[in-house]
Amino acid sequence: MGFPLPGEVGERAREILAGRLAPVPARDAATVVLLRDDPLEAYLLRRKATMAFAAGAYVFPGGSVDPRDADHTVAWAGPPPAAWGEVFRADENTARGLVCAAVRETFEESGVLLAGPDGDTVVTDTTGPDWEADRLALIARALSFAEFLDRRGLVLRSDLLKAWAHWITPVVEPRRFDTRFFVAALPAGQRTRDVGGEASGVAWMRPSAALAAARAGAAHLLPPTFRTLAEMAAFESAGDVFACPRSITTVLPEPAEVDGQMVLMIPETGKAAE
Repeated sequence: MGFPLPGEVGERAREILAGRLAPVPARDAATVVLLRDDPLEAYLLRRKATMAFAAGAYVFPGGSVDPRDADHTVAWAGPPPAAWGEVFRADENTARGLVCAAVRETFEESGVLLAGPDGDTVVTDTTGPDWEADRLALIARALSFAEFLDRRGLVLRSDLLKAWAHWITPVVEPRRFDTRFFVAALPAGQRTRDVGGEASGVAWMRPSAALAAARAGAAHLLPPTFRTLAEMAAFESAGDVFACPRSITTVLPEPAEVDGQMVLMIPETGKAAE
């Protein structure tokens, strides 16, 4: 399936394909599809129109890996970094950073924290002013995630995440991310907050409704978000999503010239494991 690359983007694609322009390196990033039940809904943020990347688009919580996310002092419960590395075909240090970034960014952008006092419990309320102060300190990078967890006597709960997909931003983009997608269910007792920051609005939406809005031109969804929501629309509950076997395939949309026009070709994403 090809998407037109008009104007400057198309010219940039031609320069890259001709070897006259080098692509920008992709930065490691993590994205979390946060779900809740009755009915199944996904949490989406609408990025501000002034953002340099994906301006105005509806996205899942997520962002770049902070170098401190790979800190070995991050308190951890659940599958270890090495296991996540096997799933995403990444080295252990990269995997540690990705999982930590997924949990940290989810808290920063939604107020939801996938952590607890131990490996069997999870915090139930993160809405107080002290939590908000910590969230803002994390966003400002004045506080590392390891320090945040240690201060509160918490451990990261990697078992509350499920690996879902791996997308790399096309070489034609001036800002590129090597993004691993995770899925998580809203923990009992917690609720999301309209936290602002990079978002101009937030919403819980049924995947099918978000897709319909995009098709009608009422919502802008990037291809990875659209594809992921289409996959979520096949399930009835977060439990069904977690129970589904998943094989991770790296998806890198590629520019191509078709009938004299530059287009972006998007391959199939990961599917259920055999």
